Amino acid sequence: MSQHTILIVEDEHTLRRLLEYRLGKQYSVRTAANGEEALERIAEEVPRLIISDVMMPKMDGFALQAALQEKDETKAVPFIFLTAKADEASLLRGRRTGVDDYITKPFDIDQLLSRVNRLLERTAQFQSQLDAKIGQDFSQKLMPKKMPSASGYRTFFHSAPREHGGGDIFDCTQPRPGVHFITIGDVMGKGLQAKFYAFSFLGYIRSTLHAMLRTTSSPAELMTRVNQVLMDDPPLEDTFASLLLIKWEPERNLVTYANAGHCRPVLLGPRGAEVVSYSDMILGLDANAEFKDTSLILQPGSALVSYTDGLLEQVMKNGEQLGEEGILQFVQRAHGKADPVQALIGNVLEESSETRFGDDILMFWLEREASRERQSRGPAPRWFSPFSEGTES
Repeated sequence: MSQHTILIVEDEHTLRRLLEYRLGKQYSVRTAANGEEALERIAEEVPRLIISDVMMPKMDGFALQAALQEKDETKAVPFIFLTAKADEASLLRGRRTGVDDYITKPFDIDQLLSRVNRLLERTAQFQSQLDAKIGQDFSQKLMPKKMPSASGYRTFFHSAPREHGGGDIFDCTQPRPGVHFITIGDVMGKGLQAKFYAFSFLGYIRSTLHAMLRTTSSPAELMTRVNQVLMDDPPLEDTFASLLLIKWEPERNLVTYANAGHCRPVLLGPRGAEVVSYSDMILGLDANAEFKDTSLILQPGSALVSYTDGLLEQVMKNGEQLGEEGILQFVQRAHGKADPVQALIGNVLEESSETRFGDDILMFWLEREASRERQSRGPAPRWFSPFSEGTES
């Protein structure tokens, strides 16, 4: 049975029970004997569609429909009139007030069911298109207009939301010359709700960064403050998010990051590609959670690759998820390409069970170019030198 709720408003007991019985096989049905009872039912739960008689005691169908038009939460609910009056004046009055359909008694119940199905399908299609437009607007606002750049480095970025929903976020800001902060995260959930929370959450991150960078540039301290906001602010108290916060100082070839339960980045080093192993608890679970800074020196020819779980969880032709081991292999294959992110995505899709990703995809590739001296001698070796974990520049 569909989860759509239909409200039947009909003063004739036998017809009301008949409609309840037949429609109840496909939908969740509620009933009312007149317009006043209908308003009480609607105050408890707004239905997806209303089928109402016109001539009823206490409050007729036209008065009920007019009352619903006055409220934002009910004015768009589809409305079907049932009436014994076949005159043109009543028909025109119903259409002028925004009635979606008009059925004259006696009617064939199968015909009514067909019209109900078509009307709900049309409403669902319209809602889907509206959700897609809103989701697209949110997606565009969640992505920066310009990528961070620095001499001696290449950066590559890719974001592809799955349909209209999802909570992937990416942001980059330069609080002062020579220092970039890069934010990559995923707000738990799907669809527009996750997108809305992602938009709100990113606003909190930006304001926290701008406020705290006057006194600290530690990603771990910034992460602690963002976690406190999620725990303390009622609108976001049930929001959970994974977050990777990166401070990049290209003149020092230094990357310092804190990871709150996000996908672990890949570092191209002396043994090919390696997972950067450290990660703390996701945000929004524990008010006393502690976060840790980890610093890395990016040597010539090395790269740090960050991504969201849409890549990690992509199902391959063997029926298994790509996982970290698979990502390591594809990162190595893509390294050295003109656009390594697009090369990686193309290679993954070629070996996936479907021709598109099953979830939102977001990737950021930060690569230090090989030195000119090494370029003249041939390809530069890929290696890195991590500082001890927990250091802060």
